Amino acid sequence: MGKRVLIVDDTLFMRLKLKTLLEKWEYQVVGEGANGLEAVTKYTALRPDFVLMDITMPEMDGIEALKEIKKIDAKAVVVMVSAMGQECAVKEAILSGARSFVIKPFKDDKMQEVLSKL
Repeated sequence: MGKRVLIVDDTLFMRLKLKTLLEKWEYQVVGEGANGLEAVTKYTALRPDFVLMDITMPEMDGIEALKEIKKIDAKAVVVMVSAMGQECAVKEAILSGARSFVIKPFKDDKMQEVLSKL
C-alpha cells in the first residue's frame, strides 16, 4: 500500500468520498475523525504520512487542530479541504503550516494532482 492517511471531516459523506478515492489511488486510510479534537488524538496515535482535514468542524476547527498537530510534530503534512468562500480561513491555514489545500466540491483529478505533490 501507499502512503498512510488520516481523513478528518465532520460530514460522513465527505469522509467516505475521500476514503474511496484514496484507496482507489492506493493510499492506505489509517483513520478517520469527525472534528479537530479527534484529528489531534488520532494523529498522535497513528502518525500518518499526511492528513486531509476540513476547516469548519465542531468542537475544534481544522485550523486549531492543525496548530495542535504542528506542536506535536513540526514536520506533519496537512492538506486542508475546505468549502468555497473560505479564502480567509485557507490563508490562515497556510500561514499556520498547512502544506496545501483543496476547495470543495473538488474534481477527482485536482485532488490527485495535489496529493501527488506531497
